[in-house]
Amino acid sequence: MLRSPVPIPDAPSTAAVRSRPAAVTAATAAVVTVAALLAGTAAFVAATAPTARADTPPGIHVSDGRVVEADGTDLVLRGVNHAHTWYTHTTGAFADIKAAGANSVRVVLSSGDQWTRNTPEDVRGIVDLCQENRLVCILEVHDTTGYGDTSAPDAATLDQAVDYWEDLYPTLTGTEDFVMVNIGNEPMGNDDATNATWGAETSAAIERLRTVGYEHAIVVDAPNWGQDWTHVMEAQAADVFASDPDANTVFSIHMYGVYAQAQSVTDYLEHFVDAGLPLVVGEFGWRRTDGDVDEDVVLAEAERLDLGWLAWSWSGNTDPYLDMVLGFDATDPSAWGTRVIDGPDGLRETAVEASWFGGGPTDPPTDEPTDPPTDEPTDPPADQGCTATVRVTGSWPGGWQGELVVTAGDAPITGWEASFALPAGVAVTQLWGGSLTSTQDGVVVTHAAWNGALAADGSATAGFLGSGTAPAAAPAVTCTAS
Repeated sequence: MLRSPVPIPDAPSTAAVRSRPAAVTAATAAVVTVAALLAGTAAFVAATAPTARADTPPGIHVSDGRVVEADGTDLVLRGVNHAHTWYTHTTGAFADIKAAGANSVRVVLSSGDQWTRNTPEDVRGIVDLCQENRLVCILEVHDTTGYGDTSAPDAATLDQAVDYWEDLYPTLTGTEDFVMVNIGNEPMGNDDATNATWGAETSAAIERLRTVGYEHAIVVDAPNWGQDWTHVMEAQAADVFASDPDANTVFSIHMYGVYAQAQSVTDYLEHFVDAGLPLVVGEFGWRRTDGDVDEDVVLAEAERLDLGWLAWSWSGNTDPYLDMVLGFDATDPSAWGTRVIDGPDGLRETAVEASWFGGGPTDPPTDEPTDPPTDEPTDPPADQGCTATVRVTGSWPGGWQGELVVTAGDAPITGWEASFALPAGVAVTQLWGGSLTSTQDGVVVTHAAWNGALAADGSATAGFLGSGTAPAAAPAVTCTAS
């Protein structure tokens, strides 16, 4: 990979942390026959029938196809995924995620089927951290990832995941106002026969949870490694929703390489909205080895349709494109993190804290304002320039990855341009977080539309890929502000 993960004892392998199928082609998709999909749907419908609805569930619930709080207030999730089960010591991430503007966090747990089991005591601590930091907490079991696929031979079934949730029930009861239960992450891979059972298996898991006593909003992931490129969840979602006695199931789509085209994003999201079915984008990225993701459209369309989303992920990936901050250091955001946090339709612009947590103090100040100063300020005008640095974040034979950080001076700026020279035979081939212009000696990077305006001492980040041998020393950078 381009950058190794933070060295953590017992950290999972690359496949364990983020296992993704190769990009799906039209030829591959044709292998899944309409007959197989219809047969699976018919068998599922015959096996399930809607049961009598209970009273409105306590806490977060579905109303008219929307996710709402107990009092009926609309709840639009805007958050981040956090890989807790592999990095259990990084509990400070919850405060950092909140400080980034998120109103929710999706927390990776393990049932013990593939990785070290998170105990009820550990989960209780996570729930407390969510409440302390005023974050809606979506808990998910990751061990189900890719079940039925040859590349995931140890994946657990949804039924095994429910065994784990049954053990957690005494821990989670009473938390319905701010905790959602995501039964199993990406519960099936790309095996056609397995995916044909998605509806029946998902419904059975929901009904078991209700029998245990869970009154939480339940979140269910799509097959095809969460991306539903064969449209199984799309076809069977209405029947799965009808099988929930509490009518309190939310569907989750994961958007990676399959959603490289804007229209594919729009079509999928609009299908659920038009059908009156609750949907969140439970994971999405921006760049993958299996194809780029149209993250701008994901964010813009989710905002237009008032749908929730949770970006993957805060830190700890073996794939550096997906780390929002490097080494769990909130002061060291990547270009991806900067995009999600500060970019258009991002966390700071769109996230609204759940009303259940209550607002801050509302009493007005009682003291009269102090007299204004009478002397004119004598300090000189603030410097309106900027500085910039470049560093190499990873390298491999014939290529490397780098990061540009631009920092404003003592006053706000409305735009910036950074330039630096490169050794002979070395070039920047791809850049994100800005506009790239190659010169005879190196490159010039101009701010993107969403990260040019910086507050005093504020910073923006751009990432890039290079060809040739990585520079042995960090290039000197010239920065010009406007």
